[in-house]
Amino acid sequence: MIPPGADTVLVRYGDIGVKSTKVQRDMERSLETNLQAMLDSREVTGTLDWQWSRPRIRTPEVEAATAAACDTFGIVSASPARSAEPTMDAICEALAEVATATEIEGPFAVSARRAGTRDAHPFTSEEIEREGGQAIWDALEKPEVDLENPSLTFYVECRSDESFIVTEKRVGPGGLPLGSQRPLVSLLSGGIDSPVAAWEVMKRGSPIVPLYFDFENYGGADHVARAVESARTLAEYAPNHTHDLRIAPAGAAAERLVSETGKTRMLSLRRYMLRVGERVAEETDAVGIVTGEAIGQKSSQTSANLALTDRVTRAPVHRPLLTWDKQEIIAHAREIGTYEDATIEAGCNRIAPEYPETNAVLEEVEAAEPDLEGLVAESVAGIERVELS
Repeated sequence: MIPPGADTVLVRYGDIGVKSTKVQRDMERSLETNLQAMLDSREVTGTLDWQWSRPRIRTPEVEAATAAACDTFGIVSASPARSAEPTMDAICEALAEVATATEIEGPFAVSARRAGTRDAHPFTSEEIEREGGQAIWDALEKPEVDLENPSLTFYVECRSDESFIVTEKRVGPGGLPLGSQRPLVSLLSGGIDSPVAAWEVMKRGSPIVPLYFDFENYGGADHVARAVESARTLAEYAPNHTHDLRIAPAGAAAERLVSETGKTRMLSLRRYMLRVGERVAEETDAVGIVTGEAIGQKSSQTSANLALTDRVTRAPVHRPLLTWDKQEIIAHAREIGTYEDATIEAGCNRIAPEYPETNAVLEEVEAAEPDLEGLVAESVAGIERVELS
């Protein structure tokens, strides 16, 4: 709920606050830049008032600014707020006005936090809670009060120069500012899992280089379109970073693997994809590869097979969803907006053999698969770059 008269959005971060002073300042600058870019991309007017530990957005568009903040990596939560003078009278007056304009069903409480030097205010946090609660109680003609289990809590943040009335804290993604870590190549199928995995590493500060494999006869134009839309959705979380999609032609590789390999086919396919990802990483200054794989989700994703496929590349392979259940992944895909474009069956499912290997031996896989270097070189040479705005 937005407090009547709200004119500010309070922004909170988490992991940044536990860094050393220098790292914290660097990350705060990155977060400020990213948040401003997010506001600009959504045409939200306002001014960033970047103060130590509690950034503020001064804006007449409080709802839109709060939503933008809650989609910015590094932000833990954001709150629409009404500002007031940092005096007891002004705080009580603002609380009474907000409460009068608010539909309160059930008991209420006031929770205050006072910050600043000891001589900044002639009152304590407990006194704000007591006198502010009294002001609300008088304004609403003696409503029910329950400090332990309220139906609505009025939060007061009182700082040396200003105070704020808040009635909600909206959850943001948390993590670290995008760009505070080195880029990673994301193997993006456009299915449900891989966009979620990409989002998760973006949340930890790593920009992504999305890489899609076009299996041609084993895929289709709709599969390519799905990958483009998934990449575009992810790019909306990074308006000031370039996340253009790379499309690698993989039809010839698929045809050859289908014709020359049997039960280890999917392992060779993954090994081929990792090799292409490694080459793209080398060309884009990325430091690793991201996949949407989870232990045991598919035949190629058993713990034994994951260990085997990783041995084909020197680049580290990151699997943010390694222990997630499928329903968790689906729920998160819905939350971040990538689910709707991820419901078409992936082309690689049509490549799979009837009885795939689930506990492969490296020598067996290497003996069965064709020359990966030739397949990789052909795909890398034919990569098409799709600019996303």
